[in-house]
Amino acid sequence: MMSSEAGLRIIQAGPGTTLQDAGRHFYLRFGITAAGPMDPLAHATANLAVGNVRGATAIEVTLGGLEVTAEGRPLTIAIAGGDFAISLDGRRLPAGCVLLTLDPGAVLKIRAGQGGAWCYLAIAGRLAVSKVLGSHATHTRTGLGGIDGRALRAGDRLHVEPSAAPAVPLGMVAAPWLDRPPGVIRVVLGPQDDYFAADQIAAFRDGPWRVSTRADRMAFFIDGPTLAHVSGYNIVSDGIAMGAIQVPGNGRPIILGRSPVDRRLSEDRNRDRSRPRAAGADPRRGGVPLRDRLGRTGGRRAARGSHGARNRHRGRAAGANELDLRIPARPQLD
Repeated sequence: MMSSEAGLRIIQAGPGTTLQDAGRHFYLRFGITAAGPMDPLAHATANLAVGNVRGATAIEVTLGGLEVTAEGRPLTIAIAGGDFAISLDGRRLPAGCVLLTLDPGAVLKIRAGQGGAWCYLAIAGRLAVSKVLGSHATHTRTGLGGIDGRALRAGDRLHVEPSAAPAVPLGMVAAPWLDRPPGVIRVVLGPQDDYFAADQIAAFRDGPWRVSTRADRMAFFIDGPTLAHVSGYNIVSDGIAMGAIQVPGNGRPIILGRSPVDRRLSEDRNRDRSRPRAAGADPRRGGVPLRDRLGRTGGRRAARGSHGARNRHRGRAAGANELDLRIPARPQLD
């Protein structure tokens, strides 16, 4: 029997599909990461499109997709983010930022499309979910937020307190800021680049590199040349700089803190590591999916240490001390 209360029923949810708001901030000193959206721009866009505040709770959808239906009453929904394949009762909808009314019993499907790793489904109104430390953001490794600290799964029902906004016809929302063309990931060598011989730095610089399928919200392996350390790979544990590229004993780089497939900090990042970091990445575009390639455009050495940090900023102004990795657009799918 269908409930008279408004709700969203999860029919199918791919791995890693979670509830995320703007994040659980100010607790990192206690070892609690912020979680929050991997693509905050798309997250905010979906919320604003339905009249919510930009940091309201929405569903973060991964490449595994999502299938939902409304219960109790129609729901106004916006979807924004990657170029996912969206359909309503089997009818293909335009890709991009879509605004629609989901009637009870109608089935909305989101599947991986021709580009992008995440998109966001926002519902006009408020999701009735308990907060943990002031946030709904799901952090599955620690079991905080969302629904019992876990990813969404088939059979879940999200109770919705709808807004008073009237139903809307199917339409597109103009969001040119989400049209992010292929860009550059900028890499600065250090602080343990002296753990690698010059030929290994060159191998790191030249690649080619491809984002591995071994990835989650915390870190991404990249496939390419196997890098060898000069003598050992253990260091004294220290803090992780945002965007650190760690090279463990197997010689396969891992991008921590910042992800090569989004525009922001990886929200489930670690706080310290005890393996050498060859470089740090500074992503400049969002939504590049797994298996896309990273290619070299050039490279220079960066200064290290506290004095080096000051010199690094002067070097940037002069166009020095940087290594650029380019992410091409995702190829068309058959």
